[in-house]
Amino acid sequence: MSDTHNSQNAHGGHGFETVAIHAGNTADPLTGAVVPPIYQVSTYKQDGVGGLRGGYEYSRSANPTRTALEENLAALEGGRQGLAFASGLAAEDCLLRTLLSPGDHVVIPNDAYGGTFRLFAKVVSRWGVEWSVADTSDPASVRAALTPKTKVIWVETPSNPLLGITDIAAVAQVAREAGARLVVDNTFASPYLQQPLALGADVVVHSLTKYMGGHSDVVGGALIVADPALGDELAYHQNAMGAVAGPMDAWLVLRGIKTLPVRMDRHSENATKVADMLSRHARVTRVLYPGLPEHPGHEVAAKQMKAFGGMVSFQVEGGEEAAVAVCDRAKLFTLGESLGGVESLIEHPGRMTHASVAGSALEVPSDLVRLSVGIESADDLLADLQQALG
Repeated sequence: MSDTHNSQNAHGGHGFETVAIHAGNTADPLTGAVVPPIYQVSTYKQDGVGGLRGGYEYSRSANPTRTALEENLAALEGGRQGLAFASGLAAEDCLLRTLLSPGDHVVIPNDAYGGTFRLFAKVVSRWGVEWSVADTSDPASVRAALTPKTKVIWVETPSNPLLGITDIAAVAQVAREAGARLVVDNTFASPYLQQPLALGADVVVHSLTKYMGGHSDVVGGALIVADPALGDELAYHQNAMGAVAGPMDAWLVLRGIKTLPVRMDRHSENATKVADMLSRHARVTRVLYPGLPEHPGHEVAAKQMKAFGGMVSFQVEGGEEAAVAVCDRAKLFTLGESLGGVESLIEHPGRMTHASVAGSALEVPSDLVRLSVGIESADDLLADLQQALG
């Protein structure tokens, strides 16, 4: 598996683990506190009219705790600017309203988070933006979906919930040839496992709620860009639209990021064991995990990722009701939406996270179960899945 994204040169001479702990986390100049304070404040005293201390005037525009997180995010993804939002969808909305105008066209993946699809299909389309679906794991399919009005190609890799893999560098080339921006949702991988900007992407999207926060106690989103001009434009819209991350949320994500590398190593290790067990289980008809050699995207994933992540999906014999029953019987795996926390979660995408894509080209198999494999004892997780499968 590739380790180029984790090189010291990519992070200003320091390794990823060091950057995760130190970037943006400067000691408080007043007290020497080693953790940045939570600046739970709305406004700031000015030193005369227009005399701003450190550029701070109002916390929608900027807040020191959020600034620390945004600096950290940019450093981790190897970008020039990071922007933190109230949720992943708030980040996506700001991005689309910045990049697109009525009449523009977007290529979206045939396997995407249901909330992303809903944003395109029910919200963005209402102001005249067109979209079409492509299998982004096949660059030829992406190229065929392009139109003269295509401004954005949207990619999730690994994708949600089918764990599809897109060759970021190959699709970046397609985007460059078309004069379009490549946006990569890096939520499932995290910057520890994958660095889309280094592979040619223009924008990285994160739901900070997931692996970056890591503890199921915060909701947030982020955009990271390589182009300073685009970063300035996004920052203008971030302020104008106002869906920013609050200081407490920013602080919680910063805390979570410090352990991101060790957590992702354990998530990946546990998920590999779970996928191996499921692939041998008599009641499981298909396992979707890029770490399995038989996965169609395995070679690409091994090339562009450090490890294969903590998400596993599988299909069971007996159809939808059997899949729902597996979810209901799980005990250690908590039945719930979201992912990326230290605890393991189980869900039925067709009835839960991806209900919004029912009847569309993105509809997921009804017998599909999605796992967010946590960092508990792997033996305990395997035992729970075995009893849930019956």
